Amino acid sequence: MTAAATAAQDAAAGRDAGPGVPGIAAAVGPDIAETGVPEAAVPEIGGMGVAGVSGGAGAVLPMAPVVPVVPVVPVVPVVPVVPVRPGAGSAARVGGGPLVLGVRHHGPGSARGVRAALDAEKPAVVLVEGPAEADALVALAGDPGMRPPVALLAHAVDDPGRASFWPMAEFSPEWVAIRWALDRGAAVRFIDLPAAHTLAAADPTWDDGEDEVSGSGPRIDPVAELAGAAGYEDAERWWEDVVELRGDGDPTAPFVALAEAMGALREAYGHGGHPRDLVREAYMRLRLRAARKEFGDAVAVVCGAWHVPALTRKTTVTADRALLKGLPKVKTEMTWVPWTHRRLARRSGYGAGIDAPGWYGHLFAAPDRPVERWMTKVAGLLRAEDHPVSPAHVIEAVRLAETLAALRGRPAPGLDETTDAVRAVLCEGSDVPLDLVRDRLVVGDVLGEVPAGAPAVPLQRDLTRRQRTLRLKPEATERDLELDLRKETDGDRSRLLHRLRLLDVGWGERAAGRAGTGTFRETWRLRWEPELHVRVAEAGVWGTTVEAAATARARSRALAATTLADVTALAEHCLLAGLGDALPAVMRALADRAALDTDVAHLAQALPSLARSLRYGDVRGTDTAALAEVAAGLAERICVGLPPACAGLDTDAATAMRERIDEVHQVLGLLPGADELTVRWAGVLRRLADLDRIPGVLRGRAARLLLDEERIGDDEAALLMSRALSPGTPPADAAAWIDGFAGGASGGGLLLVHDERLLGLLDAWLTGVPAEAFTDALPLLRRTFSGYEPGVRRTLGELVARGPGSAGPAHSVPGVPGFAPTLDRERADAVLPLLHLVLGSEALG
Repeated sequence: MTAAATAAQDAAAGRDAGPGVPGIAAAVGPDIAETGVPEAAVPEIGGMGVAGVSGGAGAVLPMAPVVPVVPVVPVVPVVPVVPVRPGAGSAARVGGGPLVLGVRHHGPGSARGVRAALDAEKPAVVLVEGPAEADALVALAGDPGMRPPVALLAHAVDDPGRASFWPMAEFSPEWVAIRWALDRGAAVRFIDLPAAHTLAAADPTWDDGEDEVSGSGPRIDPVAELAGAAGYEDAERWWEDVVELRGDGDPTAPFVALAEAMGALREAYGHGGHPRDLVREAYMRLRLRAARKEFGDAVAVVCGAWHVPALTRKTTVTADRALLKGLPKVKTEMTWVPWTHRRLARRSGYGAGIDAPGWYGHLFAAPDRPVERWMTKVAGLLRAEDHPVSPAHVIEAVRLAETLAALRGRPAPGLDETTDAVRAVLCEGSDVPLDLVRDRLVVGDVLGEVPAGAPAVPLQRDLTRRQRTLRLKPEATERDLELDLRKETDGDRSRLLHRLRLLDVGWGERAAGRAGTGTFRETWRLRWEPELHVRVAEAGVWGTTVEAAATARARSRALAATTLADVTALAEHCLLAGLGDALPAVMRALADRAALDTDVAHLAQALPSLARSLRYGDVRGTDTAALAEVAAGLAERICVGLPPACAGLDTDAATAMRERIDEVHQVLGLLPGADELTVRWAGVLRRLADLDRIPGVLRGRAARLLLDEERIGDDEAALLMSRALSPGTPPADAAAWIDGFAGGASGGGLLLVHDERLLGLLDAWLTGVPAEAFTDALPLLRRTFSGYEPGVRRTLGELVARGPGSAGPAHSVPGVPGFAPTLDRERADAVLPLLHLVLGSEALG
């Protein structure tokens, strides 16, 4: 049995782990037994990873199964960093020496304990686990404009994409320690390895990587190990029982238990599959020695519990410096950036994340009557979403949560009990409103703020200034923004968002807006993510302002573009972003590519972007004469080269060409000289419809476009269909013609409903297809008809069952199912009383 398991089981039984070392159960207080918690259910010490494991608060590395790993430590004369005290790894101050508080990142229970311990000890300096470069930024944490959650962001100067975050929430022990020190005039120092070394990950012998199994063995989750040894399957549940749900008792007591348990784990598993921790801990010991030399024993250390045994073990300055010798290094910059509760969540990919940041924030902010206050929050949210929730619901939900906690042997209702009570009482058994509660409250959309004086790259400062000028506040919640480009402010907002997209800063994405074909409206879906600060830093190499950076980026992309479609899309983007200075370079690249590209498919793919650009130029007041000239030239070349390019295409190529033809057909009317171009285009479509060597899907599509534009009559369309569906045509080719002519996305179903002659031709062809050929044509036919609306399919089935006439008038005859030949006035009059009631007598005359 491992030492950790023995310690956990001793704690469960209330026994001491050794002479002078209190058991874990004793450390957390005698009130555990009184709450009804089973003896085997020893409280856990952290469900989301103990701080310090897997790179501490700034790391994003996963955990893995347990394999004992013992590090090799140089054999040198030793001098203790911390005076030896009763019980190895004790976190309490015993007989002098620094106060070492082992915490769990983003743990409100640890945060309360840290605050209580600091209030009691009143150290002169507080050492916090975090990159050493942050010492220069610590004063900003006391600025009134700083509101957590926030994060320290470090990035390499030469490669801003190489970055790392150290998030802190209001309930993070590190943040509580920093604010305590700043409020009381104590010094604050960060003691973790500098980011200059952490970001220098090019050396594979230095970087731990992201795999669950490192070169030194599997990674372990120490909290999961302790929870398992105590008989818990869920480490998060153990942590709640031990720390978060303890109403009374000494809030600092768990520090002793954590240190004892982590000491046992470190003895068994060494660095636990994280060899980089040995280097980090060596640097922490050096910083601790320096602080003790300056402040004596009036020192408090707030670090991950995993590191406590390493900071209290005996080692020498020489040994620690040997571990740090030759580390890779890069030039870095660091600042504070806003963070969000959503990014604190483990599901976001943040390795030291937690499952319920909103819930933990609530526990920290409301230590008294947390369940009642939580249910009140949930009720307020559900009421705001029009769910009927009364005070009686809240009372019953609280009672149910407390009853569940008692039945499950927990000291108080936890997140599981409150969630079950919310589902059963407030949500009436439905998971739909419960998902809303989980998203809005359990996780939450809180976005922190940093003061304007925080260091930032020039591009970030310009972006912040533009956001304030245009009243576009970054928010963690997703929201839609409707813009009217005829208004000056909305036009500037649109240009800013388009420029950011050009710089790969995805703050906003275009969304479907109001129905219509006008170009003066845009709809954006906005959501600010903390990682966008890294994107802005990366984009800073292009310029110091958003406009200058986007212009330089557009010029660079124009030179690097390899296809005509890329250049035309870039030209459209430049017009949308109002980058007039970039257009000359883009237009030169466009003219060069258009002159050299002879592929009609490429030309057809590029033309829609140019046509849309001309429309945007009109509404934005941009000179687009050069674009119009290039677009007209492309249209001419498409008209000349399209018929030969369509001959002999296989099925996939014909389907792709159909999309190109549809796009060109839609935008030709937007080009200068549209009347002449559309006439010429109609001639091209007629050639496609008549040529037998053209694939059936393209011939059918050309016939349909001609019919829609009234370039051919109904009789001629029926003639083209009868010829395409003649017995001599292979069934697969005939089915392809039908797909092109009456495909679901083109409204072909309604055409067949209202023109029974075409439906009769189709029905006659289908009934005449041989059985062996019908099987081959069936998948394409199913795809064609599956695109119709259910009502259209039902009407077609009724028409076929009735037997549509293959001859007769071009349009539907009287007697269509669902419609009487004449108006039934008696039935119509029966509706009038209801209309009078709804609309009023005045509205109906």
